[in-house]
Amino acid sequence: MFIERPLFFLPWLFPFAWWRKKASQKVVYLTFDDGPIPEVTPDVLAILDQFGVKATFFCVGDNVRKHPELFQEVIEKGHHVGNHTFNHIKGFSWNVRDYLANVAEASLLIDSRLVRPPHGQLTPALYKALSKQYQVVMWDLITRDYNRDFTPERILRNVQKYVRNGSIVVFHDSLKAKRNVLKALPETIRFLQQQGYQFKKL
Repeated sequence: MFIERPLFFLPWLFPFAWWRKKASQKVVYLTFDDGPIPEVTPDVLAILDQFGVKATFFCVGDNVRKHPELFQEVIEKGHHVGNHTFNHIKGFSWNVRDYLANVAEASLLIDSRLVRPPHGQLTPALYKALSKQYQVVMWDLITRDYNRDFTPERILRNVQKYVRNGSIVVFHDSLKAKRNVLKALPETIRFLQQQGYQFKKL
């Protein structure tokens, strides 16, 4: 499990993946993994609408298959989307050929060059293969909102501690994260706005 900020050697190991954008700009990139699902994604979209913030949603292909109208709503509201595999698979447990096939299956429903490996599991061989077709997107700050031992207040403190110019920040529009993300997200946006950050899509 990664800590809130990636271990120092990982960006060096996968240098062309996006971990953080330009440090010279006071901009953050909010991203959401694992949706879309009707129990959480509409509420996340409503919060983003409330603050006029656009984000990037890394969607699981099978969830897009189950909820195509909700996926279309994400796009129609002006957010970007990315590929999070079809079955939310673990890169350490799959061979490269089968993993790429799972990503390709998701790409039939998700028109995007962006791909984020679930759980952050990425091997050098998988990274090399994915990079031939996609832009691999990792993160500079993961909120760990899926951790049920965390409180929304702790998640906000983590953002306050670790966010910096160009941070790619990960939340989740998933059932595991529901309690935390719906409470921590608006407070996070308020804090970042007070600090003068702008929000952009990947």
